[in-house]
Amino acid sequence: MKIRRILATAVAAAVTTPVVFLSAAPAFADTKPSASTQKPASGEDEPDEDMPSIEELKAAVALAQKEYDEAVADLDKAMADLKALDKEDHPLRVAVTEAQKAADEAAAAKTAADAALVKAKQDEQAVKDRPDATDQEKADAAAAVTAAQAAATEAAAAKTAADEKLAKADTAFDDARVAASRVVGLAQKVKKAAEEKLAEAEDELEFAESIEGECSDEAALKVALTGPKTVTAGKSALFSLRVTNDTDRTLDAVEAYVNALRAPEPGEVIDDETDLTDRLITVEWSSADNLEWTPFTEEFDSIEVGRLAKGGHADVKLRLTVDADAPAGKGMAFAFSAYENNDGSCGTGDDFSTLDFEILAADKGDKPKPKPTDTPTPAPTVTTGGNTNTTQQGGSSVTPVNGTLAATGANDTLPLGLAAAGAVALGAGALVVARRRKAGADA
Repeated sequence: MKIRRILATAVAAAVTTPVVFLSAAPAFADTKPSASTQKPASGEDEPDEDMPSIEELKAAVALAQKEYDEAVADLDKAMADLKALDKEDHPLRVAVTEAQKAADEAAAAKTAADAALVKAKQDEQAVKDRPDATDQEKADAAAAVTAAQAAATEAAAAKTAADEKLAKADTAFDDARVAASRVVGLAQKVKKAAEEKLAEAEDELEFAESIEGECSDEAALKVALTGPKTVTAGKSALFSLRVTNDTDRTLDAVEAYVNALRAPEPGEVIDDETDLTDRLITVEWSSADNLEWTPFTEEFDSIEVGRLAKGGHADVKLRLTVDADAPAGKGMAFAFSAYENNDGSCGTGDDFSTLDFEILAADKGDKPKPKPTDTPTPAPTVTTGGNTNTTQQGGSSVTPVNGTLAATGANDTLPLGLAAAGAVALGAGALVVARRRKAGADA
């Protein structure tokens, strides 16, 4: 029931079935697939079939809340049971106190009996040392020693029994404390797990509600990437992006999303735990309305195409820079677009553009050259229908590409799969942004 995991599963499918994935990718941008969506191969599930409804997610939140509340109550009870052991009237503590008192009394009695035995022996010896002591006196002194010896033996046995009883009482108390502490520890783990489950359920509900709306898949919003076949590590290469509005209306605010990355090296394993951020290739953009090279940032990571008239298109220059220490291999760039209108309508293009290229290793004898600082030649912005207005829009947050692939670098279909993965990540992010902004505008 994890929406993001469902998206990740579909991204992983792109590695082995990229064509199917690209055709099915627009389904992630809405609650129902578009008419042009190709059916998955046999044995695969429709992405939307796995997407839980809002009501199901609300029920999951309610259940998680109930489990969390129960876990909190169990932890409170476990803590109370542990603290109760410190109270003087707790039965186990009372037993220890009474056993300790009995042990102390038995110890005192043994001490007194031992002292009486010592004195009896001393008295007997004194009688024996008297020349005038009678046989009766000697017999009485010996009898006193025997009685004292018996009393001392009995006192010792009583002390041993009292000590054993005290030890058992202490053990029972300690065992109870250990058991109570373990219950507290377990209850804390259960509470933490329930808390995480609740947070995840709430997050999934929030995510689902954020993308729920009337934003549509727009087949007529096109993107096209062009560029060189090779890029040298440590140097910049110029690419071009064209966004075309083939819809039947003017779009008030169009944004494009572009990313690029290096493919895994041959034999390198990529799984769902792999972080692909270190494979991202630096991408900057400029246009007729934005002459400076503009990097993508966390706050502004979309291209501000602006207003695009019906039938018109906008061209954007891209500058890709591969890290100087990047090895030779394959690379790819991918693009996607989205829009929102002043009337509150919004949508995402179901057209993904991907472009593969070879990465050439930097010449070890050459030091990496700094990026050029010259202002690029303005890229033309062409519109049709007599409208040449472009209105810049603020940047927006978009889902970054991360490790959600399951394959090795030896897979021949990997470049297309990676590009598809990036396209869906960008597209899904664009849709979320558009819908959230729409929701904010309607509030």
